[in-house]
Amino acid sequence: MTGQDAGARGVLAGYRVIDCSIAMAGPFAAQRLGDLGADVIKVEPTTGEWQRHAAAGGAGGNEINVSFLSLNRNKRSVALDLKADEGKAALRELVAGADVFLQNYRPGVAARLGVDYESLKAVNPSIVYVSISGYGEDGPYRDRPGQDLLLQAMSGAMFSAGRDGDEPSPAGQYLADAITASTAFEGVLAALLHRERTGEGQLVTVNMLDALTTLQMQELSVFTVGRKAQQRSAEPHAHVYIRAPYGVFETSDGYVALAFADLHELGRLIDEPAFEGWSSEVEGWTRRDEIHSRTAAKLRQNTAAHWIATLGAAGMWIGPVNDYAQLVEDPQIVHNGTFIEYEHPTEGRVKTPGFPYRFSATPPQLYRGAPLVGEHTREVLAEAGFDEPAIDALLASGAARATANAVVGV
Repeated sequence: MTGQDAGARGVLAGYRVIDCSIAMAGPFAAQRLGDLGADVIKVEPTTGEWQRHAAAGGAGGNEINVSFLSLNRNKRSVALDLKADEGKAALRELVAGADVFLQNYRPGVAARLGVDYESLKAVNPSIVYVSISGYGEDGPYRDRPGQDLLLQAMSGAMFSAGRDGDEPSPAGQYLADAITASTAFEGVLAALLHRERTGEGQLVTVNMLDALTTLQMQELSVFTVGRKAQQRSAEPHAHVYIRAPYGVFETSDGYVALAFADLHELGRLIDEPAFEGWSSEVEGWTRRDEIHSRTAAKLRQNTAAHWIATLGAAGMWIGPVNDYAQLVEDPQIVHNGTFIEYEHPTEGRVKTPGFPYRFSATPPQLYRGAPLVGEHTREVLAEAGFDEPAIDALLASGAARATANAVVGV
């Protein structure tokens, strides 16, 4: 496939994105744009992007590890040495014909490489330039490492769940990276809409700390406006700002999640007479620990399926606690087509999460799997106006890299 492949494309068909980001947040945001049909050009070092060499979970691959594979579908790879003048000149040519430039370099690196907003705006005044950082473009924390766990810890969220006195516990996802990716994705779409209306490009800055903090809109407003402190319970309650019962409970053969159950009805169904006459909006707050411990003791006496059927039939909010093996086979996940499968030229059959949105006219699609390093260098540079001798010269100088026998796509 080439830049705008034959056949139907998504809602962002015709837009070109230059993705100079690494790790998770930036590449994930760019992948979402590619899923919607944008032509995403991943510009990476001639040795390959950092994530190619750092496999999350230790999951390697044949030529592409799972981390890179999962975050870089629907992109073309151009391998350039941005420390070389020829490499920087080639990048500026690509930017001249692009709509979006996305980077998550450490503060100061973009300016040092000559790819900061002001420099690229001089090349393409209408560019939408997205800069992702850990803590902000400036300020006292600008040079701190913007790593997911550190941001989760700083955000305050770890003290909103769990047992009082226990160590704070992080989320089971790379939450800060994922939320930042979604925030950057939204920022690109909004900036492109502004440009459609006015013709004006602009700088969009996103940082992980603000993204994760503003995600807690309700919780932090309860604290700042309602003056309610984060007070964890003696029992492992799932959120300090929600009444009991609210959490994960062990059954005779697994676990269930239970939320917002009416205490009177719950007591009847689990045979707990202590709840008789209790109000969910009074004792649900004042007797959280007792409610949790009594509920937990009763739910251990039967199976997860029994409680889901019994309490669910009464309209209570209850559901299974899945591991990944159960999630992948879940009937609703299968019905939704949440996962996509395709053949990758080096990694074989790939099954990975698909698309979180639906469009009736321009649905997201898989156009290509994650590229090899420099798989599309010749193709993209030719589209940018470089003739074959010029491309050969770039490759010979080491300022660019092209993968031999590159595979065209999926």
